[in-house]
Amino acid sequence: MAPHAALAEARADYELVRVVRDENDRPTAAYLALNPSGRVPTLEDGKLVLTESAAIVVHVADRFPASRLLPALGTDERSDALRWLFFLTNTVQPTLLHVMYSERYGTAGVEERGRADAATLFDRIDEHLAGRDWLVGNARTGADLFLFMVSRWARHLEPKAWDRPNVGAFYDRAAELPGVARMLTEMEIVARPTA
Repeated sequence: MAPHAALAEARADYELVRVVRDENDRPTAAYLALNPSGRVPTLEDGKLVLTESAAIVVHVADRFPASRLLPALGTDERSDALRWLFFLTNTVQPTLLHVMYSERYGTAGVEERGRADAATLFDRIDEHLAGRDWLVGNARTGADLFLFMVSRWARHLEPKAWDRPNVGAFYDRAAELPGVARMLTEMEIVARPTA
């Protein structure tokens, strides 16, 4: 979701290609040739094949500087935006994966611990967003697109991430960004599903 929204926010020309899986729910050999981990997303930009959502968001930001997906190189704001982006991808996202796919991690209590940790993380994010529209500065960055994605994933929590006042206001604001709205439409996703 975040790389897709970044491409749309940047007004890049892109083509979405669904990853085809075989009868054992494994990606095809053709996809594994592009991305040996078999995960999504994968971005093909000319000869460059890039994986990892955060890396793709940074690449799109750098490729399309007018999109202002990241603040200028060398600024404190850029470093702060990258900190948030990496926090969301390295800390929040794996925590949510422990909730959503606890069976992958094989030990008792994984889901419960993930839920408790996720609540703490979203409380921290909610506190940070108090009195602010975006994570860094006065404009959205690629980190905000990532926060939108993990906040939507966190609909599986109780309370949901968007039930917090500041995260909820942020989420609704981000859903109205042109690139996020386009991504939701293209992926046929409802911003706030009821289930």
